[in-house]
Amino acid sequence: MRVPVALAWSGGKDSSLALAALQNDPAFEPVALVTTVTGDYDRISMHGVRRSILEAQVRQLRLPLVEATIPPAASNAIYEEAFAAALNSLRLMHPDLRHLAFGDLFLADVRSYRERLLNPLGWTPVFPLWGRDTGRLAREFISQGFRAILTCVDTTQLGPEFVGREFDEELLSDLPESVDPCGERGEFHTCVYDGPIFRSPIHLERGERVRRDNRFEYCDLILPMVRPVAGG
Repeated sequence: MRVPVALAWSGGKDSSLALAALQNDPAFEPVALVTTVTGDYDRISMHGVRRSILEAQVRQLRLPLVEATIPPAASNAIYEEAFAAALNSLRLMHPDLRHLAFGDLFLADVRSYRERLLNPLGWTPVFPLWGRDTGRLAREFISQGFRAILTCVDTTQLGPEFVGREFDEELLSDLPESVDPCGERGEFHTCVYDGPIFRSPIHLERGERVRRDNRFEYCDLILPMVRPVAGG
């Protein structure tokens, strides 16, 4: 029997790789997703991706989604309360759920925080990518047919010109040596629009760019409008 597991889904590269790893692991069966959404912006927190694109991803993945909704600049206490409520909703959907997976790679303080948060709530965190070489993992992401766009860049760590670029071999070769190839230290965030976990690609258009908090450069992504055929 495969153990049911939910996944903390950010819509980005690492959570996509984590889902693929879980799908290929005979020990686990992914049954649901949970995503933190900033309600006032109607976007995935940190990544800045519109909820409409999140919904398009979920349709391709064919897994139920539970949202943890937080306000802008939420405190840890507010985030933890919203996340606990989302986990409670997951448990109502799947009473046998006890495991929640994350796409974390090597930050020990982040892993410890997840463990401190989940264990008192009766959940066990799972880290299917933990300890993987990030340079090799980034290239596996590309070679396996995943496609992603950089949606947010921390301009204190990486130039703003990188936002909106494809996550591809050319980008990896252009990254400064100080930047982790997977952006694990928060240098950048991504939105995945194609890959082996999707039934079909999601077509996206790049929109305006905006700087938030004098630090984070965002590139808006938009689902193209379906225009009616003339005479139809």
